[in-house]
Amino acid sequence: MSWEPPADWTRLSVIDAHTAGEPLRVVTAGFPELPGETILARRRHAREHCDHLRRALMLEPRGHADMYGAVLTPPTTADGDVGVLFLHNEGYSTMCGHGIIGLVKVGLDCGLFAELGIELEGDPPRVRFDTPAGRVTATAHLSSGRVERVSFENVPSFLLARDLEVTVEGLGPVPFDVAYGGAFYAYVDAAAVGLEVEPARLVELVEAGRRIKAAVAESVELAHPSGDPELGFLYGTIFSQPGRGDARWRNACVFADGEVDRSPTGTGVSGRAAQLHARGELSTGEGLRIESLLGTSFEVRVLRETRVGDTPAVVPEVEGSAWVTGRAELLIDPADPLREGFLLR
Repeated sequence: MSWEPPADWTRLSVIDAHTAGEPLRVVTAGFPELPGETILARRRHAREHCDHLRRALMLEPRGHADMYGAVLTPPTTADGDVGVLFLHNEGYSTMCGHGIIGLVKVGLDCGLFAELGIELEGDPPRVRFDTPAGRVTATAHLSSGRVERVSFENVPSFLLARDLEVTVEGLGPVPFDVAYGGAFYAYVDAAAVGLEVEPARLVELVEAGRRIKAAVAESVELAHPSGDPELGFLYGTIFSQPGRGDARWRNACVFADGEVDRSPTGTGVSGRAAQLHARGELSTGEGLRIESLLGTSFEVRVLRETRVGDTPAVVPEVEGSAWVTGRAELLIDPADPLREGFLLR
């Protein structure tokens, strides 16, 4: 087809993928260069100057309420390979495990890293990501020259608070822990609030997750031990119940503006590993499988113990698989009254 959009239209090229069922839209062209010496500075610039593009990429009619995305930038560290910002229906994440796995799949199998001039070291190849939460190093495990699975060493993760309780309208007293795995989550036993981690209970999980997130955010002071204020916010609620088969847990993560993760949540399972380790229920070197609302799964293990300031922490490793689902050029007509997208549920 020879048609070309008018010169004043915005053109955004993307590759779509999913990791364990959770979508990832990777922007490959059209997003403006983001200034800043750190990834957090670039995230601030994106929020202040490019948020119309985030909305257009994530929300209807080009996306949907549960769309998720990534924008690559040059690295901000001397030994980094690539920087990344993660996008969702409400704003910008600090870290995203399913996004890291999906980016390695897209970056290698679709030639995106080569196109960007990123030369990777190691056999199997490793990718050093600069994320808003810090350095994340991923390893691509290949089969017949293609990425079969990806493991990544996450940022230090820790249990911030345990055995707390908050009263939530419609739910009553809700017991919870707060842990960090690249973002802060409230961890809640699904049965304790009369729920099950099952697709049929999705609407109830979203509503309860929103209420619990708001109540916990008001009752618990969240501060990352590094002192960075941009990391000190509650990202979501994770409901858990015992898993099936060889899965120890089954998770449902409700984050951002009622968005539901279809994967087990990479940052969420990292925080879970830190929580279990702090409780004496997961040893250093020990791993476990955690499944999602769909029944897809990630593996997570504690690589080693560390500290973040004065806070005991662990370095988790997460492993999962991703698949490419499509590529497209998205167009924004400046005359379109809905050009920046909208959100309906």
